[in-house]
Amino acid sequence: MLDPEKNILPDNVKHIYMMGICGTGMSALAGILKSQGFYVTGSDNNPYPPISDFLNSLNIPIFNGYSHLNLRDRPDLVIIGNVIKKNNPEVLELLKQDIPYLSFPQAIEKLLLAKRKSIVIAGTHGKTTTTCLIAWILEKAGLKPGFIAGGISNNFKANFAIPAGLYFVIEGDEYDTAFFDKRPKFLHYDPFITIITTIEFDHADIYRDIGEIIVSFRGLIRLIPEEGLLVYNRENSILCAESTKSKARCISYGLSINSFFSVTDIWFHKDRTYFEIYKEGKPYAVFNTLLYGNHNISNMLAAVSVADSIGINKDVIYEAIREFKGVKRRLDHIGERNGILIIDDFAHHPTAVRETIEAVKNKFPKRRLIAVFEPRSNSSRRNIFQKLYSLSFDRADIVMIPESQMMKYIPESERFSSFMLVEDLRLRGIDAYYFSNNNILLDTLIQCLRPGDVVLFMSSGSFDNLPYNLFNSL
Repeated sequence: MLDPEKNILPDNVKHIYMMGICGTGMSALAGILKSQGFYVTGSDNNPYPPISDFLNSLNIPIFNGYSHLNLRDRPDLVIIGNVIKKNNPEVLELLKQDIPYLSFPQAIEKLLLAKRKSIVIAGTHGKTTTTCLIAWILEKAGLKPGFIAGGISNNFKANFAIPAGLYFVIEGDEYDTAFFDKRPKFLHYDPFITIITTIEFDHADIYRDIGEIIVSFRGLIRLIPEEGLLVYNRENSILCAESTKSKARCISYGLSINSFFSVTDIWFHKDRTYFEIYKEGKPYAVFNTLLYGNHNISNMLAAVSVADSIGINKDVIYEAIREFKGVKRRLDHIGERNGILIIDDFAHHPTAVRETIEAVKNKFPKRRLIAVFEPRSNSSRRNIFQKLYSLSFDRADIVMIPESQMMKYIPESERFSSFMLVEDLRLRGIDAYYFSNNNILLDTLIQCLRPGDVVLFMSSGSFDNLPYNLFNSL
């Protein structure tokens, strides 16, 4: 059995092999390691674009599927992604050959964070956007940060940047590290500065209740050194309580004036959102951004809190926010044809679904909003949020929910019901529709759309490429 406490980085590493290389974080790490001069290879099940194309562009060889034969050219180090199970044939071969190994978070800690100050972005929502924005602000300030995020930054055109300066910005996930290390990933990231955006129940496949979630974040808070910084969302009551346990300096942010950094006024002008930030109750600056939605303004407040605390000039922060183009699959405007706007978003938690719909409706108040939601994440396919989802779609004009195609992996007694959600929405007066599969859903969408509509797709997966299939059919 693999033992996470015995993992040490061997000397003279040249060849690094990555199991599960096509994961978002793993592929980013592969790109950084390749740029640092390592020979990188790896494997995954059915690699597909865009990640496979990205790795091919870096000349990183990928084995399609897992096999003990993939390790015949014995690497110096193996990095194991958290999708890998203990009975994987490559794991068994790794043990047989006694090849040194690290989990993905351990590899980041040992290969990238040594002699750097890490800025860890954690929380149930907003991690990816906040990570990419902070990295962009640091880049504009000339600090040459490294970063790894769970999505593609539209400014960097990548989900990573090669570190050349003091800071490394890392998205801190509370999901478990690996099959041999069930601790949250973010406990490996040696946090100097930490943002926690929210604490809510999620990841129902590995956490029993909100209490276990709180314990994991409490562990992260306690890792921040006295000379470090905790930035937390004051509008989350759990975070307000947990922040008192930090030995580091704490800065709060939120949309209420009681926060250290706050926003009181938000308005739209043409294609931009304007908002005025207050610091300790006094006017700080008026910013404008291409992004919209209160959740994105909150993310920007968090980023401003960090940038200001490390001494970045206010004008630099202003310009970085003005230029920030967001992240792929976060309120991502695919395009508009025949007067119909298609938007793609990663929202899957009930709170994220509600906030995303709210953002789009506030941005386009006079247009009919059709919300299409796929229950795909480990939590959304379980009935833990069955009733809560029925409260998330109030601002949508029409709601369409397909049957999840991945329910066979969930015990029958725990399964989420798309049909029941639609019934509950109808009882609340919402025009909702159930579909047995995505093909029928797409056909129905095409038939019912009219000029002026906004179609918002929400899924933690590809949604069978439905957003682009619909756009191409218009």
